[in-house]
Amino acid sequence: MDIQDDTERRLTQLEIKAGFADDLLDQLNQTVFRQQQQIELLMRELVELRRQAPAGPAPFRSLRDELPPHY
Repeated sequence: MDIQDDTERRLTQLEIKAGFADDLLDQLNQTVFRQQQQIELLMRELVELRRQAPAGPAPFRSLRDELPPHY
């Protein structure tokens, strides 16, 4: 019976590990799903920002024009 008890103990340990692996897989799937939603939102915002930007290259601006008046 010692071999049977050992086999049952090992089977129980494998079932526990499989359960933890399933939980981890579910968590990873949820994380990937949320990240994909965030990526899609950021892509829509980027498209909207590009649509709002003026056409053509930005006009030249000197950094000296942006100095605060106390300089």
